[in-house]
Amino acid sequence: MNARIGPAERKQGSSARPPLVRELLLVVGLFLVYKIGRQLADGRTGEAFGNARHVWDFERAVHLPSETAVQGALLHSDTLVHVANTYYATVHFPATVLFLAWLYWRRPVHYVWSRRVLTALTGAALVLHLTVPLAPPRMLASTGLIDTGRVFGPSVYGASPASDQLSNQYAAMPSLHVGWALMVAVGLIVATRSRWRWLWLLHPLLTLFVVVSTANHYWLDAIVAVALLGVALAFIRLPRRGSLIVRSSKDAVVASAPDATEVRGEPEAKVRSEAEVHVRGDSEPADPEPRSPSSAPDRTVPLVSSGGTR
Repeated sequence: MNARIGPAERKQGSSARPPLVRELLLVVGLFLVYKIGRQLADGRTGEAFGNARHVWDFERAVHLPSETAVQGALLHSDTLVHVANTYYATVHFPATVLFLAWLYWRRPVHYVWSRRVLTALTGAALVLHLTVPLAPPRMLASTGLIDTGRVFGPSVYGASPASDQLSNQYAAMPSLHVGWALMVAVGLIVATRSRWRWLWLLHPLLTLFVVVSTANHYWLDAIVAVALLGVALAFIRLPRRGSLIVRSSKDAVVASAPDATEVRGEPEAKVRSEAEVHVRGDSEPADPEPRSPSSAPDRTVPLVSSGGTR
């Protein structure tokens, strides 16, 4: 993830880095709002299972791959099932936190952008959790899927939705596991310059396989999450690389230049042009200052006649 950063970029990055305490409070506050919001959608069991049957039927109608076939490939190995359950339980949140922490210290501008995108994505997901409660496929008996977390372990949920006081199990739509994983990959690809950075896309691809094969999400949950992320990325643009650095440098030079009204005979356009030359890094101004008549060498030649000096 190494990328070369010049002194000017490091200086600009440190000035763009928001206060750490404020960011910690903001992230924790957003997380608590999200958790409380998910709890508000709990208790709508009948609606959640009705929506689950509609989603399952819709996927079959549009010929999406069967989640049952994907889980069948996973169930060939107990070890593989356990690894998938562990990945689902332990990678999602820590990976996102580490992603934001690295950006905060190394790419502050990218951090602010990524945090805004993740906030928008999570807020949109919360709205769907409140309006469209959805039971995951592991709860829908007609799918033929099993709850791999409960059977093989480890599981992040309680034995039943009624006994689970930490999460709302009827909030499958959309899959923030997939949405956050894809944003982590996009953020790292944009923020780094390594030729291997595209391998970060393996994280959302592996996450997609895990959430479907463990019967925690439908294909449609992932599709909606990707669509919401696409909308967030379209509206929340990353500042152009180096634009803040160039702007701050020009402002500093222009601010340090003499005011045009205080310099007699020096028009404002000339002062600004000299400042711009300084910003461009030119060694000398384009138009050197002409010498004053007093400093010019005396080139007068004495008049000499044929008869001598007059």
